[in-house]
Amino acid sequence: MANLLWLQGGACSGNTMSFLNAEEPSVCDLVTDFGIRVLWQPSLGVELGDALKALLHAVIDGRTPVDILVFEGSVINAPGGTGTWNRFAGRPMKEWVQALAARARYVLAVGDCASWGGIPAMSPNPSESQGLQFLKREHGGFLGADFRSQAGLPVINIPGCPAHPDWISQVLVALATGRADDLQLDELQRPKTFFQSFTQTGCTRNMHFSYKVSATEFGQRKGCLFYDLGCRGPMTHSPCNRILWNRQSSKTRAGMPCIGCTEPEFPFFELRPGTVFRTQTLMGVPRDMPQGVDAQSYRALSIAGKHAAPQWAEEDLFVI
Repeated sequence: MANLLWLQGGACSGNTMSFLNAEEPSVCDLVTDFGIRVLWQPSLGVELGDALKALLHAVIDGRTPVDILVFEGSVINAPGGTGTWNRFAGRPMKEWVQALAARARYVLAVGDCASWGGIPAMSPNPSESQGLQFLKREHGGFLGADFRSQAGLPVINIPGCPAHPDWISQVLVALATGRADDLQLDELQRPKTFFQSFTQTGCTRNMHFSYKVSATEFGQRKGCLFYDLGCRGPMTHSPCNRILWNRQSSKTRAGMPCIGCTEPEFPFFELRPGTVFRTQTLMGVPRDMPQGVDAQSYRALSIAGKHAAPQWAEEDLFVI
């Protein structure tokens, strides 16, 4: 039996809503088949008021063990580092997080906000938001760069806005069943199982990417979304086109550009006007290039790709 405690900070509850839609395994499967006991979760917990405070204090005092602490949302420090803009069960949430993380065998940051601050940490960051162990790409965050859980691991980041439900449930299974060693983490503490490949992997528009055939409107079933509509699929680490959403689709398959929500810089360009759903270019070359491609190589590839593009690359071949 593994005890799970899930708290929310500066959040929209999107990751909770995503988690409740998990399929492989489902939330029910976690409880019935994998031995996870949900001590409390904002949408599943039944304790309220004094009963909830008693549960939290039992964890902090060591009377009730917590194997997995999940945090969703940013850690809010405003105003002036007090954290009183986000109070929970009678005290600033940041104080609960500090005390509970010290007791947890594993700590998970679910979603962008918990991983690296996300939208609440956009400049000028009035809420003084941080991720648990990162602020954007800067290592440290609220718990500090040296933080290690009781099992000796740093915070495990499962980013996304929201994170895919099955990423969450499968990581929980690994931790609950004693297979934490299978979770090899990258330099941003994301499980490599999910975040080693790019969103572009498995994209049905890869042939359009190769031939430099561009989509010009949302929802088009032909054309690459990278050249004009700001798709970040070639630079974003996620399996969104391998582990499909609702088991059938993804943003790019539906004709919408990837917004790069699993990367620390999201939302990119601080959502300045003219930067959303528009590729930023310099002399016709995208400012942000696919990993391993420089501007000179890109120009050469573009000329060759467009020259070699067959007629069918301009046709609507898909029925999804």
